[in-house]
This record gives sequence, structure tokens and C-alpha cells, in this order.
Amino acid sequence: MKRRDILISSAALALAAGARAQMGGVPVRILVGAPAGGSTDTLARTLAASMGPALGRTVIVENRPGAGGNIAAELVAKAPPDGNTLLMSFTSHAINATLYPSLPFDPVKDFTPLTLVATSPSILVAHPSLPANNARELIALAKAKPGQLNFAIGSVGSSLHMAGEAFKMQSGVDIVNIPYKGTAPAVQDVLAGQVQLMFAAVGNAQAHIQAGKLKALGVTTAKRLPQFPDVMAIAEVLPGYESSAWFGLFGPGRMQPDMARKISDAARKAIATPEMHKRLESEGAIPVGNSPEQFAPFVQSEINRWAKVVKFSGAKPE
Repeated sequence: MKRRDILISSAALALAAGARAQMGGVPVRILVGAPAGGSTDTLARTLAASMGPALGRTVIVENRPGAGGNIAAELVAKAPPDGNTLLMSFTSHAINATLYPSLPFDPVKDFTPLTLVATSPSILVAHPSLPANNARELIALAKAKPGQLNFAIGSVGSSLHMAGEAFKMQSGVDIVNIPYKGTAPAVQDVLAGQVQLMFAAVGNAQAHIQAGKLKALGVTTAKRLPQFPDVMAIAEVLPGYESSAWFGLFGPGRMQPDMARKISDAARKAIATPEMHKRLESEGAIPVGNSPEQFAPFVQSEINRWAKVVKFSGAKPE
């Protein structure tokens, strides 16, 4: 082989090795700002398993919980925009924009929205002893007894906390918040009648409702849910009320459009699989899988919407 051919061959091998390192040898990391085992983590792992074959790469999940998801978000915001580091975030991404007075990143400019993975409707539940059977009766009861009813809150600043604040803001009722360190103990105290009310994820509350241990007063979706046809949408008594948790996939800001599109397409293909649908249904979630162009304005609208509720609540980060 001539020296010129050797040099060309060596250069080609080097370029190929570089391409493999970027596109195949280095795994894609999806950072999750929540502990292992929760809904966000479970959905991220299911998504990663299906995205890998579509991308032709290994996709792994890393848990970086803390600060309402801000630790993971900051790591992704400051990562190179090469498609190797992604974020599976949730509603708190929008809530935190107002809840935290000073964030080390811009929740819009420092991220590339890739796709809205799913939404998760919530349901207003009460201990069976509460003398109200729907949202309309609850509002009347709360107005007759200001400050005497209470909401269990699993996490300050969460979507479920803000669902309660939006309810109070729109109805003008005074219901006291009882904060807990996690959803599980909050649910247990409502089941025991220690606290009267809470907003819960449908997936967490459905079995208790069916067993008669909790009473469903209203769903947070704009219309009634198929699995609860007899439970009113809160919007029937508070027009415009809506509050669903959501899960979304982001990359760092300034990603190249073709790279963002490739990852978004892989994620959307994964969301459409039977395995992902089954997992989402088990979590009480509804699959979405929209485009980056659709997801971006959704994120901005959520930041704007929750800003009003956070300010009304007076909540401070834990």
C-alpha cells in the first residue's frame, strides 16, 4: 500500500472511530430528577428501553433526585448539546420557574423540548365521612366552614399541591394545607380519616375508590374520565379548571434541529409501542408523544399558568 493510501485509510478510520464514539460507543443518558421506583423513573426506563433500538445506541437512566427536580435539570442545562444527555422532567419543571426565586438555569432557554411523553390526570378524593359527595358540595361545605377542612399534601410545590391551590384560588374557599414528606403517608392519613381531603394521581387512588375507602369528588381533566363516568369534572363547577401532571423529554438548549428531531422521533416511536402504552396505563397516565414544535409552546404555557397559582399559594421551596 502506498504511503498516500495509508494516510487516507488512517484518516478514514479515525473519522469512523470518532463517529462511533459520538453515535454508538457513548450511551445516551436520561437524567431523572426523582428517586428510583416513582412514576417519572419508571416511565423513563420504559422509554429508554424502546428508544435504544430506534437510535441504534444504548440508552441508560440516571437518577439525580433533589430540589424538586432542579439538580437533574441543572446538569442537563449545562451539558453539551450533542444528544448524549437528556432530561425526563415533570410538571415541576414549569412550577419551579416561579416557586424558586433564583434558579441556576433558564427553564426555557437552557432546554430543547423534544416531546411530551404523557399526561397524568388527578382526582380530588375525600375520606368517606366527609359530608360532601362532589366538588360542588365541597365548595358549599368549605364556604360554610372556612378554615375547618384540610388538604393532605405529599410534597410542597408538586403538581398535586398546586391542583389544590388552583381549586382554592378559583372557588374562593379556605382549606388548610397539611404537608407530608411524600405521597404515601399523605394517602394513609386520608384513608385513616386524620385528614379529610387530597388531590391524588388517578393511578394511586383508583383501587381505594373502588374499595370504598376513599370518596371521589371530582377529576382534574376538562371532561369526565372514562373510568369514572359518574365523577364530575371539577371544570363543571369551576369553568376552566384543569390540572394534569405531565412528563416530558428535554435536551440541553441549542441542540441542532436535526439531532433534536432524530431523538424526538425515536422517543415518539417508543411512546407508540404496546409496551409503553401498557406501562403508562398502569401508572394512570395518558400517552401523548407530540413534536418539538408542539411541546415548546406547551411548556411556556404551563410556566405562565402555574406562575399565577404559585404566587397565590405563597409556597416556598422545601
